[in-house]
Amino acid sequence: CSSLGRRADLAVLPQFLRRQQVLQLYRRILRAIREVPTEQDRRYLKDWAREEFKRNKDATEEDAIRMMITQGNMQLQELQRTLKLAKS
Repeated sequence: CSSLGRRADLAVLPQFLRRQQVLQLYRRILRAIREVPTEQDRRYLKDWAREEFKRNKDATEEDAIRMMITQGNMQLQELQRTLKLAKS
């Protein structure tokens, strides 16, 4: 009986780790948005990020989730590059 419980726990582990990845990405995006100079742009980007994550919160397909995380990281890097250029 206990080995069945452990197997069920192991089945949930990848989902838990993926969720942590998604939350970490969301927090990193929000942190980067704080650096945006104008309030209007910050609000727009924050709303955009919130809507994107909300729209995809029920996704369960592993490949699709991995792809969305990759796209999110690329968009974050682009935002960070833009902010860096704006400061220089």
